[in-house]
Amino acid sequence: MYPSISVDFEKESPSLPPTAPPYPHPPPVPFTFPEPTADQVNERNQTNNSGSTAPNSNSFGPLPWSTGLCDCCDDVSTCCLTCWCPCVAFGRIAEIVDRGSTPCGVSGTLYTLILCLTGCSCLYSCFYRSKLRGQYFLEERPCTDCCVHCCCEECALCQEYRELMHHGFDMSIGWHGNMARQQRLAEVEGSKIRLT
Repeated sequence: MYPSISVDFEKESPSLPPTAPPYPHPPPVPFTFPEPTADQVNERNQTNNSGSTAPNSNSFGPLPWSTGLCDCCDDVSTCCLTCWCPCVAFGRIAEIVDRGSTPCGVSGTLYTLILCLTGCSCLYSCFYRSKLRGQYFLEERPCTDCCVHCCCEECALCQEYRELMHHGFDMSIGWHGNMARQQRLAEVEGSKIRLT
């Protein structure tokens, strides 16, 4: 009924010279899982009621935040930045959490637009809290991420900012600046090892 069409897939098509490199962007930085600090491991070992030093059955559960939600005054500069310019604080958090794929200025501007148009920028920022918790295996405390951001937006942004600083990020230089700094530190450490 229908004519048969024979297609020979084994024939090679003539190869054309590539006009661009196969990857126009540098390869993504591999994600490394954060190791719990010695204090966190000791705390989990102390809460084990069995008397042994082995971690309890919940040892692979979520980790606590490095600071509390209401510890804003522990870092006055972060507190002031978050209270007076939450768009800048949020932009910096979003750039680090997105691993540099969204620049600080874009995230901060979008946060400001949502705030000015709807007054509900907390609905946007709560998604980044969830992403941050997922990346660093943090507890969802004291309540859900959306509730924290809707009720205590500035406190939540402060806590997230401090958490990223606790993990070694210099928030003022962004993701790419932090990656360059880590590479320089690795090169310095490598040269020290070669010298010894």
